[in-house]
Amino acid sequence: MQELAADLGTFIEANKAWAGVVMALVAFGESTIIVGVLIPATPFLLLVGGLIASGVIDPLPVLLGAFTGAVAGDFVGYLLGRRFGPGLVYRWPLSNYREGIARARLFFRRYGFAAVFFGRFFGPIRCTIPVVAGMMGMDSRRFQLANMFSAAVWAPVMIAPGFLAVHGLMEANIGTMSETGWLGLAIFMTVGGTVAAIVGVKLLGRRPKRRARRGLARAE
Repeated sequence: MQELAADLGTFIEANKAWAGVVMALVAFGESTIIVGVLIPATPFLLLVGGLIASGVIDPLPVLLGAFTGAVAGDFVGYLLGRRFGPGLVYRWPLSNYREGIARARLFFRRYGFAAVFFGRFFGPIRCTIPVVAGMMGMDSRRFQLANMFSAAVWAPVMIAPGFLAVHGLMEANIGTMSETGWLGLAIFMTVGGTVAAIVGVKLLGRRPKRRARRGLARAE
């Protein structure tokens, strides 16, 4: 994986215009159930952060590519779960990862909306949560809301370590965006996505209570 990340980094250096497209493909693969289980994209994301810090590529196309690919990858997993249901677990190649899917199901049962949002950041379940959400019939609109907010936070958070590591060794500002501007963007997206997720969890958490109250009222 380290060699593949290095090769992709070399390609981006030589073809800067393709940085966003490559990032989108990597993020899509990271979020896809089959590719994501086998090939984590973390080394490449760290490398891209370093390339941004050194001024080789601009951050905006990379962030947009990462966001688009991550959203698309999770949505594909969700659609597969909806289409094939629980029986998908017994099909190849998922039949080899039943334990991971079982953990994802427990995580989703407990946290629901929040599981989709935060699941992207947990290696063992990052690409299985969308499939599980589809299997268990999560509403498409709720899933996409969690999916998009999660991707908006994930992209800058995963790229930031590589950026900060390289930038710490440099005295000059990066490319066309200053350190303050890039970090401000990352902080804004992180805080905004987190607040939205918390609000969404609270709003969705009220529904079961309302239903329970209605049930008691009818019983009386």
